Amino acid sequence: MRRNDREITDSGRIDEIIKLCDCCRIGLCDNGKAYIVPLNFGYENKNGKRIFYFHSAEEGKKIDLIRSTGFSSFELDTAHKLIPGSSSHHCTYLYQSVMGNGKISIVQDEEEKLFGLNSIMFHYTGNPDNHFKKEVVDKTLVIKLEVEEITCKAH
Repeated sequence: MRRNDREITDSGRIDEIIKLCDCCRIGLCDNGKAYIVPLNFGYENKNGKRIFYFHSAEEGKKIDLIRSTGFSSFELDTAHKLIPGSSSHHCTYLYQSVMGNGKISIVQDEEEKLFGLNSIMFHYTGNPDNHFKKEVVDKTLVIKLEVEEITCKAH
């Protein structure tokens, strides 16, 4: 990281920043080209193992790429604010961002699928106990991204 003074390495602080974000962008490789998708997400850090959960329709380009590559990058950001200076070239911009990569897959286990859907709803509503109709769950895919590398930066 070029600006070490802005790097955040504290695990708890990284988790706090992730919880403040409302969108996670995943980056997939499509025949050597980047394919970036913004997604709603759920998140857990269990004993230092970070996992993001996403929901999706059962088919589409994103699903095809996940199944074919099994790897993804990700990016989240929040707390954006322009700080004006005495002139336009003296402005600065505040932000918090988290980036990384990891293994991405479609969740097959029914219990983990429900856990993933619940974690997504918890992230946006704060409600830890959500209930889902079986017919909706049956036609919803849950995607899991197991973080292998992560960096965090704030200004």
